Amino acid sequence: MSTGTGLKRGIRFRDLALFYVVVALNVRWTSTAAAAGPSILVIWVAALTCFFVPLAASVMELSSRYPQEGGIYVWTREAFGDFTGFIAAWMYWMSNLPFFAGVLYFGAASVLFALGPRAEGMNGNSLYYMGFAAFWLAVIVVLNIRGVDSGKWLNNICSVGSLVPLGVLMLLASVSWWKFGSATHFTAANMTPHWTLDNAVFWSSVFFAFGGVEAASAMGDEIQNPRRVMPWAILAGGSLVTIGYIGGTAALLVAIPSQEMNGLEGFVHGIHVVCTNLGVGWLIMPIALLVALNSIGSTAANLSSTSRLPFVAGIDHYLPPVFGRIHPRFRTPWVSIAVYGIAAIIVALLSQAGTTVRGAYNVMVSMAVISYFIPYLLLFASMIQIQKEPAGPEIRRVPGGKPVAICLASIGFVGTFVTIVLSLIPGADEPDKTMAVIKVVGSTIVLGGLGVAVFVAEKRRAQARLHAGDANGK
Repeated sequence: MSTGTGLKRGIRFRDLALFYVVVALNVRWTSTAAAAGPSILVIWVAALTCFFVPLAASVMELSSRYPQEGGIYVWTREAFGDFTGFIAAWMYWMSNLPFFAGVLYFGAASVLFALGPRAEGMNGNSLYYMGFAAFWLAVIVVLNIRGVDSGKWLNNICSVGSLVPLGVLMLLASVSWWKFGSATHFTAANMTPHWTLDNAVFWSSVFFAFGGVEAASAMGDEIQNPRRVMPWAILAGGSLVTIGYIGGTAALLVAIPSQEMNGLEGFVHGIHVVCTNLGVGWLIMPIALLVALNSIGSTAANLSSTSRLPFVAGIDHYLPPVFGRIHPRFRTPWVSIAVYGIAAIIVALLSQAGTTVRGAYNVMVSMAVISYFIPYLLLFASMIQIQKEPAGPEIRRVPGGKPVAICLASIGFVGTFVTIVLSLIPGADEPDKTMAVIKVVGSTIVLGGLGVAVFVAEKRRAQARLHAGDANGK
C-alpha cells in the first residue's frame, strides 16, 4: 500500500508496539539509574508522571490531528510556523547523532563482557568501539534503505534484547532476594530523594530515558491506519517500558550495591552477580549478547524514524530538495537515510578522538540530553497552541478534552525545562565544572546556530529558484 508521498505503508500494530519498546526501553538506563541508589525509584515515578504521561498524551492527539510523515516537525510547524518546525526537527535529528554512538558503545562493552577474560584487552581499545559502531550503523542504513519491511523486522527482533534480559533479571532478582536477601536495604530514608550534584545528573538521565514515544510519528505515512493503531500501540509499548525501567532498576539494586554500577557495564555486571549467586552462570553470555542486541535495536529504531525528518524538510525546501527523493524500487527516503547514517558514522569515529572510551561515552550522553530536550519544549508548547484549533470527529483527543490537554502539556513543559537545567549540572567528580557546562551549552548553541544558518540559506535558495521560474515564465 502506498501513500500520497509514494512511501509504503508497511508498519502494523505489532510492529509499532515493538517499535516503542525498542526505541524507548534501553537497558543501559536501568544501570545508570540504579547507581543513584533506592531513591531513584521515586524519580522514575516522577518522570513517568511529569514527562512520559504528558508526552504520550500529547503524541496521541498530535499524531491524530496530523498523521502524515514528519511527526514533531509537522506539529511544531503547524503550531508556530516553518522556522520553529525546522529548528525543532534540526535539534532533534542532530542530538541523535552522538546518541547513536553512545548506545552502540554500551552494546560493544556488553559483547566484551559476554566473551569474558579473553576479551579484556579490547576493553579500552578505541578502534574496537569505533569499528563496532560504524559496522552496525552501516548495516542499519542499508536495511532501512531496502525498505520499511526490512527495517521493521530488525526492530522487532531487537526488541527481544530489552524484554528478555529485563524479564530474566527481574525473575532472578526475586529468587535471589528470597534466598539471600537484598544487596540494597530499602527504607523510607534511603528512598527519599536528596539533592546532590551526582543525583542531578542521574535524575536528568531518568527523564531522558522516557523519551522516544514521539519517534514513530515521523513515519506517519508508513503506518497502516495511524489514527487508529497509534494510541493502542503507545499504551501497550508504554506499559512495557514503564515496567521494564522501574522493575529493572529495582532488580539491579537487589542484585548489587548501587556504588558498583557504571554506565558501560552496570547492567551485565548485575546479571553476572545474580547468575553466579544462583548457580546459573551459563545465562551470562546469552543475556550479555541480548543486551548488545538491544543497543543495536535502539539505534536502528531511532535512526529509521529520525532520518524521516530531513526527508520532509527536503520536500518543504528547507533542506536541499535531494533529501526529498524516494527510491524508485524500495519506496524509501533513501537519500535522507543515507546522509543521516553517514553523519552518524562520522560522529561515532570522531567521538573517540583524544579521549577515553568512558570519557567519550559520558560526554556524548551529556550533549544529547540538553539538545534532545529542546524539541520537547516545543512539542508541549505546540500541544497547548493547537488546542485553539477545532478538532473533527475523526481526531482522537486526550480524555477530558482541551482543559486536560493544556494541563498535561503544561506539566510536560515544566518537567522538560527542569530536566534541561538538571542536565547542565556537572557531576561531583568532574575536574573542571565550569568548562563542562561551557562544553554542553556551547555545543547546543552551535547546533542551534547551524540550524538557523541552514534554514536561512535554503529559504533564500528556494526563493531564488521561485523568482527564476517566474522570470522564465515571462
